[in-house]
Amino acid sequence: MKVSSEVKFALKKGLPVVALESTIISHGMPYPKNVQTALAVEAVIRDHGAVPATIGIIDGEAIVGMSPEEIEEFGKRKGIKKVSRRDLPIVFARKEWGATTVAATMILANMAGIEVFVTGGVGGAHRGAQETFDISADLEELARTNVTVVSAGVKAILDLNLTLEILETKGVPVLSYQTDEFADFYTRHSGIKMENVINSPLEAAKIIKAKRDNKLDGGLLIANPIPEEFAMDTKVINGAIEKALKMADEAGVKGKDVTPFLLKTIVELTGGDSLESNIKLVLNNAALGAEIAKELCKL
Repeated sequence: MKVSSEVKFALKKGLPVVALESTIISHGMPYPKNVQTALAVEAVIRDHGAVPATIGIIDGEAIVGMSPEEIEEFGKRKGIKKVSRRDLPIVFARKEWGATTVAATMILANMAGIEVFVTGGVGGAHRGAQETFDISADLEELARTNVTVVSAGVKAILDLNLTLEILETKGVPVLSYQTDEFADFYTRHSGIKMENVINSPLEAAKIIKAKRDNKLDGGLLIANPIPEEFAMDTKVINGAIEKALKMADEAGVKGKDVTPFLLKTIVELTGGDSLESNIKLVLNNAALGAEIAKELCKL
């Protein structure tokens, strides 16, 4: 593992560090929007007083704290593998390039000693998972790896209720930030009421510390809803999701190709509006993640 000098220094001095994934760069958005967004997210984290650590795999080596040049190459390069837990040893052994998903980023962040990780939305149970068993490895990782994930809930293409049921079974605390309704990625209103609402970064940090102090292994999920001014119309986005799901089914798209296909199709169906909302919610999560990391360092 190669840890950048900036991240290494921050961790050694007990300064706040926030991990970031690389799948959003290579599989989440078109170039150059992907690179612009990745650098903008890092800038937000810096503006809030923390150090960003974008994580990816280059020539079989895990990089924690990618340089702007490495992020640029990630954005332009074709054929970068989407890497989850199962793929890590293969990509390492074959000296390949890999874009880390939520699960893989959690693993590498934990290895490096980073507690807080910011993403757009985590994976979960796909619609119809009761029959297909199409459930993201992200949920297993949240159950086993000691990293706090700040996201706008889970990806809107998923079965939110089933995903939350699985997280409950796995013993993963799900904290809703400043609302009693679960964040619905592109919108603020899922209709799902949340039991544990937190109202400040300090409150989140205290819960994280209590979990770690008491050796309660596993992650936490902090659901941070998209700001109202950037949220999409519920009918519009739900209509696009339903149409994209039907198109994926008709095209026979399966496994880890489903999410990139759906997100790309939804962007096309919404005339780019969903992509803009996606970018805004990631930036919003970055700000909150940095503030939580800062409070955690103080504690």
